[in-house]
Amino acid sequence: MSDTTIGLLGIAGLLVAMALRVPVGLAMLVAGILGSMAVAGPMGIMAGLTTLPVEQFSNHALSIVPLFLLMGAFAGRAGLSQLLFEAARDWLGHRRGGLAMAAIGACAAFGSICGSSLATAATMTRVALPEMRRHGYHDGLATGVLAAGGTLGILIPPSVVLVIYAVLTGQNIDRMFIAALVPGVLAALGYMAAIRVQVMLNPDAAPAVPRIGWAERLRGLARTWPVFVIFVTVIGGIYAGVFTPTEGAAVGAAATGLFALVRGGLRRGAFTEVVMETASGTAMIFMIVLGAAAFNGFLALTGLPMQAAEAIGGLDVPPIVVLAAILALYLALGCIMDSLSMILLTVPIFYPLIMALDFGLPPAEAAIWFGILALVVVEVGMITPPVGLNVFVINAMSGGTPMRDTFAGVIPFLVSDVLRILALVAFPGITLGLMRLLY
Repeated sequence: MSDTTIGLLGIAGLLVAMALRVPVGLAMLVAGILGSMAVAGPMGIMAGLTTLPVEQFSNHALSIVPLFLLMGAFAGRAGLSQLLFEAARDWLGHRRGGLAMAAIGACAAFGSICGSSLATAATMTRVALPEMRRHGYHDGLATGVLAAGGTLGILIPPSVVLVIYAVLTGQNIDRMFIAALVPGVLAALGYMAAIRVQVMLNPDAAPAVPRIGWAERLRGLARTWPVFVIFVTVIGGIYAGVFTPTEGAAVGAAATGLFALVRGGLRRGAFTEVVMETASGTAMIFMIVLGAAAFNGFLALTGLPMQAAEAIGGLDVPPIVVLAAILALYLALGCIMDSLSMILLTVPIFYPLIMALDFGLPPAEAAIWFGILALVVVEVGMITPPVGLNVFVINAMSGGTPMRDTFAGVIPFLVSDVLRILALVAFPGITLGLMRLLY
């Protein structure tokens, strides 16, 4: 049996294992080990297996992961999601669809201190869904808004997935964060525009709420100062060179934890729960990182990535066609896998293909541009029928909303996403402009 055949069988086995609900990290680890043994023999991989965990987890850049997770956990305990939604509601609620727009704005703001799509979606659902229901919002619109808004969690920096992509491809974390800012803001604005179109077509789906006075609006906005201070301290400090991304994450976690303590969110064993939640999330991510390293090592032994790169490079098609095919595959995988697993599994295969093509950009810019595009499309996949992980999470939390209503509710946001992806592909300057300005 040829190495290529073994590689293809390994990929097929991995997909079967994931379809059987085997944890992604474990599935990749087992497939990688068994596949490597089939290619190189049992003794040929023993030395590599003994050093693989140390090689992966001794990377200092990965220490940023638990710190950002800890910051997000503290933010949830501090009640920042409630403050953000209330402030956005005060400013936008009097418009038709205003509460839905407020939920999008709050998701974007909470994503700036959380960094997780599912965590952002779940946290904001607890806060915003009861309020929208109380004011007569249609359940399909309400749950669709929250599923789509959750995708802003890993696009608005800081983002754990962007850190992992930067580590995998050797890119600068600071530049990845700054490149994600404009696409993240465009996503939030596009979702608000989608809400506006929906309420114009169906005003009864999203009634307006009573207008709040200017004094109350300003007081509500002032109460969100911790989010502003934390975001500016972390992101501003990183770009000003005051501290490294890892140090920035530590400062952000400490500041968010202090605010949670002052707000009374760490009483009665809550601190222990936050630590255990962070440890559990970190262990899950590191298990996926380890499994991906083993599986990608197996693929390297088979030579499949190089063969794929050579085959695609030999096609007489424009580079944009290759990029479109890769993005379409990401969209399909997003329906069945979480974003981190997809990035870890596919970037070692797709990244060399992209770097071998000419998009008229310097290699460093092409790498960052592709990373943002991949992240955007991966997140879109999380709300794409017939699966969409965010949709299932929000629907399960909603307690009784028919699944078809939630999927119908995300369709306008998918239209907005497609338009945004086309714009980012056609005009790389949207992604790279701010980074070029600052560096």
